[in-house]
Amino acid sequence: MAILLRMTLSQELTWRGFVNQTTYKDIAALDGDPITFYWGVDPSADSMTVGNLAIAMMVGHFIKHGHKAILLTGGATGLIGDPDGKAQERDLKSLDEIRHNVAGLTKQYHTIFDGQPFEIVDNYDWFKTIGYLEFLRDVGKHVPMRTMLGRDFVQSRLGDEGAGISYAEFSYSLIQGYDFLHLHREKGVSLQVSGADQWGNCIAGVDLIRRITGDETHIWTAPLIVNKATGVKFGKSEDGAIWLDPTKTTPTQYYQFWVTREDEGIEDYLKIYTLLSPDEIAAIMSQQISQPKEHFAQQRLAQEATALIHGQEAMRQAETVTGLLTGKLPIDQLSDELLTVLRQEIPVISTPASSTILDALVATGLASSLSEARRLLQGNAVSVNSTKVADEELKPEYFVNGRFLLRRGKAFKDSALVERG
Repeated sequence: MAILLRMTLSQELTWRGFVNQTTYKDIAALDGDPITFYWGVDPSADSMTVGNLAIAMMVGHFIKHGHKAILLTGGATGLIGDPDGKAQERDLKSLDEIRHNVAGLTKQYHTIFDGQPFEIVDNYDWFKTIGYLEFLRDVGKHVPMRTMLGRDFVQSRLGDEGAGISYAEFSYSLIQGYDFLHLHREKGVSLQVSGADQWGNCIAGVDLIRRITGDETHIWTAPLIVNKATGVKFGKSEDGAIWLDPTKTTPTQYYQFWVTREDEGIEDYLKIYTLLSPDEIAAIMSQQISQPKEHFAQQRLAQEATALIHGQEAMRQAETVTGLLTGKLPIDQLSDELLTVLRQEIPVISTPASSTILDALVATGLASSLSEARRLLQGNAVSVNSTKVADEELKPEYFVNGRFLLRRGKAFKDSALVERG
């Protein structure tokens, strides 16, 4: 990751869109001496999503500009669960499940920040030895109830229409605040970075440190990424979250998520989710504007973002499989290796010679019935190896090396592989 030498950190964060709220009076404070900072992810799952990745990309810029990163996995806070933004109580996870999730997040920290200096900590390591009375005396005594009751999520949960809140979830911000205090004392941490939705929890730590030690610490938050076309929090789709773990979201699905991004937000995504320079992104957007139908910016975004998480080889396979599904590449380029990848993405059936296109559409799930399959065929919505077909007959010439790609409409997911039975 090359540093943009003509930019200071505060300038680069501004240009890339990573500025939201901060306790710094002047953001140029980030451009001075090295700062030890921390960022944490609670193990509600064993993988981050592309929403988490936005903050991780920001953290990478902090590191490259000389600041020291402490990356936290919330083995302790994960046992409670952050209630902020939740309308009702979370289901508690077992310690074994939390440990599994912590291991997954730790692995992803190493993938995302490969080659960069950082330290990983787990807040369970310090919370597991703290007694209840000790915590109330040494920490709880310094936290005003008025502050905790004033949190928006507490007010919404305690209101007439709210579902109520347990003492455990009510205390969550106090627990996270103690993380900041502990890391400040033990690691010299003076800054916490996070997404905008964590501002309240971060402030709890700043206030706790000030009350107990008298020291001044700071917060830097980045805006939450929102799909400009839909207004939905970024990383959500009709099929669920977009995960970094390839067993949850395959590299091909990950590539296809990026290559189908809307034009409205594409320049922002290039700034946030790639390490491309201003000059490179300007050149990409210039080509996008001159040839909008080519979707050059989406292709470059998909290449860069997929390679960053899954590596160059997985990115190339994802790109090739996507090209096959969209008809940009012929099916005779389907190697055994790519066939294995393709089988993970779409339905595969074996069909006898007596079958018809209608039978294949139903067997693959592309149509719910023969009558629907016939309507699709008559409506010019069915293609074989990217060529529209209208005949119900399953012709021998459709098969290339014993198989063909059957597709309904235009979506990647509405494809299937038909093999000769």
